[in-house]
Amino acid sequence: MRSQLPGDSGAAPWRDSRLSPTERAEALVPMMSLEEKIAQLVGVWVGAEATGEGVAPHQSDMISETPQWNTVIRYGLGQLTRPFGTAPVDPVLGARSLAASQAQIVAASRFGIPAQVHEECLTGFAAWRATVYPTPLSWGASFDPDLVEAMADRIGRSMRAAGVHQGLAPVLDVTRDYRWGRTEETIGEDPYLVGTTGAAYVRGLERAGVVATLKHFAGYSASRGGRNLAPVPMGPRELADVILPPFEMALRHGGARSVMNSYAEIDGLPVAADPGLLTGLLRDEWGFTGTVVADYFAVRFLETLHGVAADAADAARLALRAGIDVELPTVDTFGTPLVEAVRRGDVDEALIDCALRRVLIQKIELGLLDEGWKELPDDVASLRFDDDVSQDVAVRLARQAVVLLRNTGVLPLAAGRRVAVVGPLADDPMAMLGCYSFPNHVGVNHSEFGLGLDIPSLRDELARRVPLLTHEPGCAITGEDTSGIPAAVAAAADADVCVLAVGDRAGMFGRGTSGEGCDAVDLRLPGVQADLVRAVLATGTPVVLVLMAGRPYALGPEFDAAAGVVQAFFLGQLGGQALAEVLTGAVNPSGRLPVSVPRDAGGLPSTYLAPPLGRRNKVSSIDPTPSYPFGHGLSYTTFEWSDARIVEAADDARDEPAAWPVDGEVRVRITVANTGDRDGAEVVQLYLHDPVAQTTRPVVRLVGYARLPLAPGESAHVTFGVPADVASFTGLSGRRIVEPGDVELRFGRSSGDVVASLPLRLTGAERQVGHQRELLTSVRIEPLVAVPQSA
Repeated sequence: MRSQLPGDSGAAPWRDSRLSPTERAEALVPMMSLEEKIAQLVGVWVGAEATGEGVAPHQSDMISETPQWNTVIRYGLGQLTRPFGTAPVDPVLGARSLAASQAQIVAASRFGIPAQVHEECLTGFAAWRATVYPTPLSWGASFDPDLVEAMADRIGRSMRAAGVHQGLAPVLDVTRDYRWGRTEETIGEDPYLVGTTGAAYVRGLERAGVVATLKHFAGYSASRGGRNLAPVPMGPRELADVILPPFEMALRHGGARSVMNSYAEIDGLPVAADPGLLTGLLRDEWGFTGTVVADYFAVRFLETLHGVAADAADAARLALRAGIDVELPTVDTFGTPLVEAVRRGDVDEALIDCALRRVLIQKIELGLLDEGWKELPDDVASLRFDDDVSQDVAVRLARQAVVLLRNTGVLPLAAGRRVAVVGPLADDPMAMLGCYSFPNHVGVNHSEFGLGLDIPSLRDELARRVPLLTHEPGCAITGEDTSGIPAAVAAAADADVCVLAVGDRAGMFGRGTSGEGCDAVDLRLPGVQADLVRAVLATGTPVVLVLMAGRPYALGPEFDAAAGVVQAFFLGQLGGQALAEVLTGAVNPSGRLPVSVPRDAGGLPSTYLAPPLGRRNKVSSIDPTPSYPFGHGLSYTTFEWSDARIVEAADDARDEPAAWPVDGEVRVRITVANTGDRDGAEVVQLYLHDPVAQTTRPVVRLVGYARLPLAPGESAHVTFGVPADVASFTGLSGRRIVEPGDVELRFGRSSGDVVASLPLRLTGAERQVGHQRELLTSVRIEPLVAVPQSA
């Protein structure tokens, strides 16, 4: 459809690609009626279930009936919600159906504006037969942003080829309480790791032409008691220093074009109604110019869950005033209630125009208003969502995400040994999948379609590599039935080594033990799995405990008898292969913990970002020291770290802390060598310790890291360039500052294993910094050439 201005025989200016997106949008806004404007601010979810078997909170409450299609699109349409992610659909047929819907939307609109199409894409394009990648906790465990970026690029390419324009990922919530069911969706418990990894994901998705949507802005993961959608008792410093930095990184260094609000209320104010956060901070201070989309039903929740809006129109008013541009997933408060509120004068039409401009600019940037736009790609007949290249990226990321926590020598499994594979996760393909993978998120409601993918279990993959293998499940993931434990014990007792796989089944709203709405009372293994572990350990057979889970579970003293412990966080469709390769030694483990593994299941979970009083001390009988700290992970080879130094410091000045200007950068270096007999990858971690500050600070926090692959005998210098801005924090004034004084930069194999400490002194006057501060530590790796020894 070729739209024209009334009385103008030429092309409409909003279709003129020679003009800027802003100019094109400004030309279109005055031409639109109120109904046409508001139609661009809503999504429509066709085919969404209203039976209670939904994929969004309160979906059955909010969707009583599917609106008539022709009625919904008569003024145009802002977004189409999840045409591939609502029910199983063949990729080619789905693309053709989507194109037909777009043609109808364009024809019905006076201005011929297509809908922007969004889908979930946290562990891959959430569509039937699409590659399922590892969950975000596994991204964090890899400590490899480059590989995460490559994954996101593959995800984005498959989405864009199908006609999808926007992905609802990544999740940038920093884990604060492991009991929270959505822990599996987070990248980890450290904002630097979350921010650098999340920014990499954004770069990959945006490079493929798909709008990345940052979730959940902000504070969602800090809910009281680890309960989903619960109040957040968080102060401004925790918000500024822990929660917000990943979003800053993903906007500045990733280029994300959309943000989704958090369901949370912070100190009594729901984020969806908070203009200070969504406009004052995000837009005015940070300069964000993209779109803010509502999390599903979040606008209506202002009335129904938060109680800050009197009715639908009031909820729409509060959300627009706060800075929300688009109501998702389907037309509700931004429909008739908003139209009537504007007509009554209760809502200023200028708020509508402001949101509309941002929506139109984004559609123009996506090419949706260009003259040559097509509903259907030319090569649709060859469309595939799962291919060899994508699977290669998926398995490489899964391999790098496996974390070896403990090894007394039982791993890798020796050839010729009799192996018992025991546990409820051992032969379960779903044990590889997070709750936002299509098979778990949607496919469980459509079992007649099958998984759509070949997802081998751990048992399947071990059987290909270990000829002498027996299997007993022992128990279910949940429930109290212990009748299968004796058979599992017998199998373990008759074997040379036992691989015991326990953990989670991801699901939604109580249909799993991990995932959205699947929060945990404590950090004990679900069901009777701990009884199974105790019984198998008591056989005396060496046991390799494999945890396949969406959160860290407590590994207290009763688990110390395990000869080996391996942690895996939902490794994706090829996770069974990756695990089997690590267990048998085909792959050397190199993952590092993105979250600490607690020792006590009942104590309040605490991340490693704790000030001194949050650590073990004499004023409390509770010891929060984890069994395995953030950053921990072992290898089948050995690494030697040496010669830690400040690059610019003179050798004769080492007794005094080196000067580090509050507006400068310091470069620190360490040498790492592979002293073992096989290839391996070390993860060099750099932590900041600030012993005296005007507010309490974490004992250590990550400020840099480098993944370093080395062959036997190889070594390399790893140099970090650390801007003083990275040492900033929120001071007494409530402003972010770099404070002069003594600090240390610590090289560590983990947050709890420091190899070397370098004393420094931040010099100069206290300096205030803002959003434009330096956020990243640079990394330089210089391989060293070994000098052969003389004969």
